[in-house]
Amino acid sequence: MWTLRRSETDVVNLYNYLSGLMQISTGGNFLNFGYWDETTKNPLDAQSELCDMVGTMADMLNTKQVLDVGSGFSEPAILWKQNYPHITITCLNINSNQLRTANKQISEKQDTNTINLINSTATKIPLADESCDRVIALESAQHFRPIQEFISESKRILRKDGFVVLAIPVLLKPTKMSIFKIGILKFTWSSEHYDLDTIKNTIQNSGLKIIETRLIGSNVYLPLADYYIKNRESLRKEIIRRYPSYVEKILFKSMLKMKQAARNKTIEYALVKCTK
Repeated sequence: MWTLRRSETDVVNLYNYLSGLMQISTGGNFLNFGYWDETTKNPLDAQSELCDMVGTMADMLNTKQVLDVGSGFSEPAILWKQNYPHITITCLNINSNQLRTANKQISEKQDTNTINLINSTATKIPLADESCDRVIALESAQHFRPIQEFISESKRILRKDGFVVLAIPVLLKPTKMSIFKIGILKFTWSSEHYDLDTIKNTIQNSGLKIIETRLIGSNVYLPLADYYIKNRESLRKEIIRRYPSYVEKILFKSMLKMKQAARNKTIEYALVKCTK
């Protein structure tokens, strides 16, 4: 029912239950699919690389105030802070359990004065107008409903010449046929299944200007699925220590369907950068 209703509470409950599955499969606290190339050795490296790509696209080298919306366990924020020590990051997350874990990690790894945590919804951001240089949603905006309220809020809090950067799984076509093509992913890919045109139109209708779009799905879905298929036996042993065996079977079928949908160009992974 969580995957069918997909309210904010449902998404929180789903992530509380399944985040351990991601941690087992990847060996870390990042909650993203990752970016894979010929040098990538494992999911953790891929996830770090995706965070680095988003940080570069957001031009964090030349900014100070960053808002990470849907920040998970704040692992990306910790990485960005290591790479860009001069920035102050605010992590906004509706999931209080993840924020508690993040708070412990930040206390161990970072100066807590420069990574702040806020428990809030992404559609009503409790920050002042024009208070942020960068607004980032790294593989989280697919959960925001309605997406236009998040975009509107991002525009409100964004300073002049600032950037909003999204890293988001999308459908390439808005038709009902696309939903049938993704099969089991409709349930295990627990998002709103936004198509790329909807994302672009929502951004532009809000008054923001898209200045860069990159489609990287071939470096996201296919290698991730191949990694899981290749290492399924060892990963399965770890997963069934904490989850019922049917959970792993659903995950495996989802990986196969994700690979097929990516090859068919039904799903994509978009990096979108916009400004006022």
